[in-house]
Amino acid sequence: MGKRDEKILQYTTAAKKLKLGLSDDLIAKVTVGLGPSIYKKDSETVSCTQQSELDTVKKNFLQKKLGLPADDAKFDAAIKKVCDTMGSSNRTKYRALFYALLTKEFGKESIYA
Repeated sequence: MGKRDEKILQYTTAAKKLKLGLSDDLIAKVTVGLGPSIYKKDSETVSCTQQSELDTVKKNFLQKKLGLPADDAKFDAAIKKVCDTMGSSNRTKYRALFYALLTKEFGKESIYA
């Protein structure tokens, strides 16, 4: 099993534990799409309390990757929902799961087809 496969297994296991309702296939495709960032401790996770991090999620993922038109109110609401879904006591919000939940929230799974 390669490093990427180990990360995918780690994320799918975490998703099941948190009862996120994500398909293993979507998690795997989002993980592959993240490239080498999943191997760096700091970039592997998302901090819901760091505004600069959330701005990066909006700009680089929601607008660039998913192709959504800029809408801060809509983005903020979706990000807050994902933060709440993953749990405030959960200090390890994996970026792959965070992005998969946002992808599902906006109905953009077809981007990873």
